[in-house]
Amino acid sequence: MVDSVPGRRRRWQFDWRLLLFSGLFLPLLLALGFWQIDRAAQKQQQLDRWDRQSTQLAWAEQLNQGVAEGQPVTVDGHYGDKTWLLDNRTRDGIAGYEVLTLFQPVAGEALIVNRGWVQAPRRRDELPQIDTPPGNVVLAGRLDEYPEPPVLVETTGVDTRWPRRVQALTQSDAEADSPELAPMILRLQGPDQPGAYRADWAPDRMGPQTHYGYAVQWFSLATALVILTVVASYRKTEQNNDNG
Repeated sequence: MVDSVPGRRRRWQFDWRLLLFSGLFLPLLLALGFWQIDRAAQKQQQLDRWDRQSTQLAWAEQLNQGVAEGQPVTVDGHYGDKTWLLDNRTRDGIAGYEVLTLFQPVAGEALIVNRGWVQAPRRRDELPQIDTPPGNVVLAGRLDEYPEPPVLVETTGVDTRWPRRVQALTQSDAEADSPELAPMILRLQGPDQPGAYRADWAPDRMGPQTHYGYAVQWFSLATALVILTVVASYRKTEQNNDNG
């Protein structure tokens, strides 16, 4: 809206409260933006290192160097004879299980492989038929934490049958049946892997692009703060037309 009052124009006016507010928050917003850029670079370096390790290092060597959640690995070996069915897992509103099977690599500690989701039978006292490929296979996937229970669950007794229905599978529980397991489990990277069921995992790790997106948001807020500060500092004042 155009100012219709004659003799008024905008001039810069010093407001220490406004400048103090901007002076405090502008460095913070910029620091957060640069921090996200640094995190993106670190994440990219980590992903590059993991990709090299998954193709150049054997499973036993990767264990010696340390493993982390989300790390891609390739492991050669064979499936074991123990399978846990992780209960109360749904897909598209359908009840089912996640199939976790013991895997013995050619070298290195054994590990649990999450083979994906399978639909549950209609009757609760029935378990799905689980088929496991025999012989040596090569699996590719990403490491994940053991499925811990979100809350304390009541134990109804030890089931000695296989496959075994469980509400969660901690490392200590798994080692009670198969000692000396790796500290993490392996989630197959897709349904094309040997022995995979519905392994359509949603991405759950924050990649470099996510950090760059956050950096853009912080820098945008910093830019908006500067613009608003400049606009608010120019105020309409009475123009002095006295030439005498």
